Amino acid sequence: MTPPAGPAADCALCPRLKAFRERNRAQFPDFHNAPVPGFGAWSARLAIVGLAPGLKGANRTGRPFTGDYAGDLLYATLTKFGLAEGAYERRPDDGLRLGGCRIVNAVRCVPPENKPVPAEIGTCNRFLAEEIAAMTGIRAFLALGAIAHGAALRALGLKPARYRFGHGAIHDLPDGRILADSYHCSRYNTNTGRLTPAMFEAVFASVLRRIG
Repeated sequence: MTPPAGPAADCALCPRLKAFRERNRAQFPDFHNAPVPGFGAWSARLAIVGLAPGLKGANRTGRPFTGDYAGDLLYATLTKFGLAEGAYERRPDDGLRLGGCRIVNAVRCVPPENKPVPAEIGTCNRFLAEEIAAMTGIRAFLALGAIAHGAALRALGLKPARYRFGHGAIHDLPDGRILADSYHCSRYNTNTGRLTPAMFEAVFASVLRRIG
């Protein structure tokens, strides 16, 4: 399958996000300031679904989870489990490579206060669905947070109400694949103790045990 093109650089499907992007372009002209594409091989067996680009993270660098604390924890964990190689240095040209996983976001554009509204999540779901459909080797999905959990299920044509989000939960999907849940690896969650590195690593260990 040919990889999908994804949203245009000046995607106007979500007026609020478009307006925010334009303000950011004026304030931060050197930032990426456009929809952020996925990162990793299309042949990956694990799809990691995040929420949306961070203003000074992926919205700045153009690569998911690159440039902020969430990426520090995520990429350190991926490296520990052999899913990433190289040194993560908070920039897209650091040479970091993913092996066996691909990272995508439920919403491709940075939202104000990092909070997309339901209409924006629904509008962007078409791009997530297209990307998931193109990843034909996927055996497991890992949702980082409840919004990513719901978006992944909708992209797969499933009803989120049938699969309750819970940190550490692993859901068996009708097609034989699995969906695992984790709290988002944000600084807020780690600072408050809602998520610790050990808790995050335990989720990855459980998923990899299931898919080999």
